[in-house]
Amino acid sequence: MSSARIRIAARLLAVAALAALTAGCFQPMYAERTDGSPALRDKLMAVEIPPVDKNNASREARVGVEIRNALAFKLYGNATGMPPTHKLVLRFSTGRSSLMIDQTTALPTSENYSIDAQFNLIEIASNKSVMTGTTFSRVSYDMPGSYQRFARARAFRDAEDRAAQEIADNIQTRLASFFATGT
Repeated sequence: MSSARIRIAARLLAVAALAALTAGCFQPMYAERTDGSPALRDKLMAVEIPPVDKNNASREARVGVEIRNALAFKLYGNATGMPPTHKLVLRFSTGRSSLMIDQTTALPTSENYSIDAQFNLIEIASNKSVMTGTTFSRVSYDMPGSYQRFARARAFRDAEDRAAQEIADNIQTRLASFFATGT
């Protein structure tokens, strides 16, 4: 056997040995646990999401319901939640800013919609905060024509919905990371 083949075989053996050593270190995040501890999905299903505290019939109340519903679907899926072990308290503020203004009508043709959210995960048994965080979403949208008020209203509502989904995605990812690693 030539020395080049011996070196290649030694390298392959070293790679196989390292792969064997690290094979037990990897566990998919959402996989069922073999050690009897609850799976990440079960932990996420045990998070209660109370309604967001906003004035009824306001635009922000609708956005709060949208965020809450999107988050509940991401945490629970098609199932209902389990008996809660944690409570997630959400607070957020919204804003709009014009990006482009039509020179002839002085009306905006493109705007940004923003949501800045704070969340606090509270362990129900001890009523202690175990994780806090902030997240944000910036969504731009175009408003067609200065006289198409229904199209403008629909574009604004679509921007609110997209921003709410993005906030729910960010919070769900942070919760999954917390429950998977404990930090």
